[in-house]
Amino acid sequence: MVDTGSTTWLLVSAALVMLMTPGLALFYGGMVRARSVLNVMAMTFVCLATVGLIWVAYGYSLAFGSDWLAGLLGTLRLAGLRGLAEQTVTLGGAVVPLYAFVAFQMMFAIITVALLAGAIAERARFWTWTLFSVVWVTLVYLPVAHWVFAPDGWIAAKLHVLDFAGGTVVEVNSGAAALALALVLGRRHGWPRQAVRPHNLPFVMFGAGLLWFGWFGFNAGSALAAKNLAATSFLNTAVAGAAAVVGWLLVEQIRDGKPTTLGAASGAVAGLVGITPGCAFVEPLGAIAIGAVAGVACAFAVSLKYRFGFDDSLDVVAVHGLGGFAGTLLIGLFATADVNPQGANGLFYGGGFGQLWRQTAGTLAVLGYSFAVTLLIGWVMHKVLGFRIDREAEIDGVDEAEHAEGAYELAIQSGRRGSAPAGAPGTSRPAREETR
Repeated sequence: MVDTGSTTWLLVSAALVMLMTPGLALFYGGMVRARSVLNVMAMTFVCLATVGLIWVAYGYSLAFGSDWLAGLLGTLRLAGLRGLAEQTVTLGGAVVPLYAFVAFQMMFAIITVALLAGAIAERARFWTWTLFSVVWVTLVYLPVAHWVFAPDGWIAAKLHVLDFAGGTVVEVNSGAAALALALVLGRRHGWPRQAVRPHNLPFVMFGAGLLWFGWFGFNAGSALAAKNLAATSFLNTAVAGAAAVVGWLLVEQIRDGKPTTLGAASGAVAGLVGITPGCAFVEPLGAIAIGAVAGVACAFAVSLKYRFGFDDSLDVVAVHGLGGFAGTLLIGLFATADVNPQGANGLFYGGGFGQLWRQTAGTLAVLGYSFAVTLLIGWVMHKVLGFRIDREAEIDGVDEAEHAEGAYELAIQSGRRGSAPAGAPGTSRPAREETR
């Protein structure tokens, strides 16, 4: 008999994770320049369409279908989800409709692809990106999801890596792919010489709040039932995000002399990323430690792009890549079977180095595969279709070039009548004066 309570929780969690994509659009949109906000929001939002359709057509089947290639990929037997409307599945000890689980996992795939848009914001062609989202989710996300989430996936079944809600599948995967894309498309015009500042910090803060809200569905929903592990994951998600905010702001205060709202928003996301893989395997004190480490580490990591010369526009590599990497490895230190008997004891709980080694091996496997395949996909599409917009369009504004729209149309119209002040949002100005 279907467990109505757990089914409700799973569907609500799916809706919360769906909300993360428009939340991400606001988060990213506020961090770019006024002339690019619509483009990055559109790149994020379109993933709801492309990935959602692919998930039904063949995505769920390849990710969660019965294994046919030594733990590497599922079959196409469930393609189209035909005849499955009345089928149920037992998850977390509760019986729920299969479609509820399909919908929940679909939202994970959508947000993972959308994260990549931040690495190439302000310089990507919209239709090339849209096609890229189709190819990438097929060749990268679906295999990795099978490795980690499917019971017979090789990382789950053979390496016994602990990843409750997607530290490898979502975070490390997107961070590695973001680095590859940033290298393929190259630097924005004038970067890093020109200052590039967020054009709308209230957007950033509101977007971060929506992401934090949705993350409760992301992590606690991964319990797949309204039981103890959902409550544990919920609490750990809250305190890890809190610890990361404090950690990031302290770094800014010591390093720069001022705490910033952008830092608070970024710190929250870093902590949520860090706790994602271990939210149901650690105690609240362990979650606080993981969040603090993620907040501090990611705050320092955002400067790496300047040292190594890759233009990751919105710090996907530093926050999601490094945050996910750290969080997955820290399970090997802070995990305890007292919280989750299906987990393991980490080094600090008498488990030795065994789980830490497994976490490291699984994380590096995902990182290497995602980076290599994304680099190949991006390079081919860049050469064949042209992934980057023209230099003139980048300087004048990607929103007008790609969408024939402006985010602040009233300011644009006023500027055409000559009444808007120089440098108002949506108006053209010399490249040396542009800010984000």
